[in-house]
Amino acid sequence: MVDIAVIGGGPSGAFAAIWSKNANNRVTIFEKNEKLGKKLYITGKGRCNLTNAKIYDEFLENIVVNKKFLYSSFNKFDNFSMIDYCQNNGLKLEIQRGARVFPKSEKSSDVIKFLEDRLNEKGVLIKYREEVKSVYKENSCFYIKTSKTSYKFDKVVIATGGLSYPLTGSTGDGYKFAYKFGHKIIDPVPGLCPIRIKNNDTKNLEGISLKNINLHVKTKNKDLDEFGDLLFTKDGISGPVTLTMSSRINRLKVSQMFIDLKPALSFQKLEKRILRDIEQNPNLDIANNLKKLLLNAFIPIILVRSKIGAHKKSNQITKAERENLVKNIKEFYLDFNGLEKISRAVITSGGIDLKDVDPKTMESKLIEGLYFVGEVLDLDGFTGGYNLQIAFTTAYACGISIKERT
Repeated sequence: MVDIAVIGGGPSGAFAAIWSKNANNRVTIFEKNEKLGKKLYITGKGRCNLTNAKIYDEFLENIVVNKKFLYSSFNKFDNFSMIDYCQNNGLKLEIQRGARVFPKSEKSSDVIKFLEDRLNEKGVLIKYREEVKSVYKENSCFYIKTSKTSYKFDKVVIATGGLSYPLTGSTGDGYKFAYKFGHKIIDPVPGLCPIRIKNNDTKNLEGISLKNINLHVKTKNKDLDEFGDLLFTKDGISGPVTLTMSSRINRLKVSQMFIDLKPALSFQKLEKRILRDIEQNPNLDIANNLKKLLLNAFIPIILVRSKIGAHKKSNQITKAERENLVKNIKEFYLDFNGLEKISRAVITSGGIDLKDVDPKTMESKLIEGLYFVGEVLDLDGFTGGYNLQIAFTTAYACGISIKERT
């Protein structure tokens, strides 16, 4: 009987265990928490966006780091394979805006129960509240020391996640284990996280959300744009556009950041629009004249930035002042102050260097019988269910490989 250890009971660990199990092996999950999927439980604000229904090419466009590594495993088990697997085994799903796939109940607890049921059906042993302290290999066997005792295994799967949301158990253990086996670790940085700003004049914007704006970031070598919705927070910005942008810039040097509040209008068309409003209400204070164009909270900020008094009559606005207005609306400046700390990021970007991992099986190229799955790998995507699919896809490739060899 071949003994297999899976370290970590999150989505990738559970899925790897499910697909590894056959009649010839014993599979044991070590989970430091009192239950499986503690981080999965809070995913998507508790609704669990478990994959995305975009077609093959469109899906892969949303893998931001090391997309090519995913090709082999994704061809074996893609997003539609996951959808079919869930629905064929009793978990009803629904597709929502942006092709995001959720359980029909919109409860992450149902996804966790679904995985638990599959594990029980397969006869996988789960050791709760048992933290793995160390792993080493000697004479073709792996030795695992936990917070309770020691074990011997033939194969080990590391599915410990990254560094985001450490209270759920993601404390970077897998990086330490991998490093001791000779694996290189790509420096972990926050992915899909809020962006901090240090503008003094935006403090009153906390809680205000913007729709259909363009977030523009200038870096040393390229300019980046993201279109969609954004939310102002106490000390920065969040929302879908921000999360996506954070994963694009987390290893770049940002030189400038601004919001185009009116991306549908060019500079020229916006100036014509302002001029038309002025001509229709020439005696109105400029602050009142801008209310049709902008959210009230932004008007005093933009007027101060444009060096225009709020009570100045619209017909007294000069061409230069009008051009300033346009510029500050099209380029609402944000003073970039870094990304939110990794513990508050949705995912960890970085992790085990993929050069030493077989993309078809997730097995270490350095240590036979050692596997890595999920967020512990230097492989991540944008928000929208892509990262959970990475967890399921890599876990399937690993599990099938183990099952076929035992």
